[in-house]
Amino acid sequence: MLKTTLCAGVAILALGAGIAKADIVVGVAGPMTGPYASFGEQGLKGAEQAVKDINAKGGVLGQKLKLEVGDDACDPKQAVAVANQFANKGVKFVNGHYCSGSSIPASAVYQEEGIIQISWGSTNPKLTEQGFANVYRVCGRDDQQGPTAAELIFKKFKGKNVAILHDKTAYGKGLADEMKKKLNELGVKETMYEAYTAGEKDYSALVTKLKQANIGVIFLGGYHAEGGLIIRQAYEQGLKATMVGGDALGTSEFAAIAGKAGDGVLFSFNPDPRKNPANKKLVEAIRAGGYEPEGYTLYTYAAMQAYAQAVEAAKSTKPAEVNKKLHGMKFKTVLGDFGFDKKGDLMAPGFTFYEWKNGTFDYVK
Repeated sequence: MLKTTLCAGVAILALGAGIAKADIVVGVAGPMTGPYASFGEQGLKGAEQAVKDINAKGGVLGQKLKLEVGDDACDPKQAVAVANQFANKGVKFVNGHYCSGSSIPASAVYQEEGIIQISWGSTNPKLTEQGFANVYRVCGRDDQQGPTAAELIFKKFKGKNVAILHDKTAYGKGLADEMKKKLNELGVKETMYEAYTAGEKDYSALVTKLKQANIGVIFLGGYHAEGGLIIRQAYEQGLKATMVGGDALGTSEFAAIAGKAGDGVLFSFNPDPRKNPANKKLVEAIRAGGYEPEGYTLYTYAAMQAYAQAVEAAKSTKPAEVNKKLHGMKFKTVLGDFGFDKKGDLMAPGFTFYEWKNGTFDYVK
């Protein structure tokens, strides 16, 4: 009798295990280490908070989200390795990557493995020009951001000599080239077009060239670490040029590196979601955890929201079904209501300009 009871108990447990709903495994990928780790931290904090909040409301399709973290260090080869690791772990959705040079090669793996990818910071147009139905982004593109910068320089700095600098990366060169193209169309020819090597500490030789060319505006196609050093060293050499850059200057680390020389630096970004009153409680919750949700923090949060809403609408995690919803729905997110076009780009991203002053930035008046 005891044996029969035990067997029945085991059978019930086995049945229970069989009908238990498994977690939906999702990933967040970006530079968790290396020179751009501040952006990786932004992405991670936003994704973690989103998973926490979604799970607190019952998860997705009655299942909890389980978050895997991938560190690509903004290195293409490491990004491909991360993508393969995600595939082996059964990840359904990747919230990432940040650097275009990582997102583009990783996207080929996601396409092959049937994993949905929503980048939170990769702006190079090539990402969504590959014809992949499973690739999206919640940020704008360089061919939108670059022309916006060109128009600003054309209107605000008439008569100034312009230098266009880039760091040779998919993001930096792509942004610089799009800005140059539009600036030339507006009838302005740059005085200098120069590449620099990321990761160096001494840009004095480059600054000397800028000074000799009497540069008044430096357009930076690159990241905050090098941008901060270049403008600081320019300031130290007495070059009073204004730096204009892209979204990669939107981190407090830029101000820490640039110091006083960072005052007046302009950069383009989408409207700051922290300033949306609807996000007040969320922003306060993240701040309560000791983190300021700057830059791309709420972008990974929004990407997670969009994926969760698409899965709920599809009533499935099957990529083909979820992709139909991602391409056909409007999503209510911390970035506002948005939809993706047939390429996977935001339908109306919009860029605005911010100015650094005294270690913080705000909208350009």
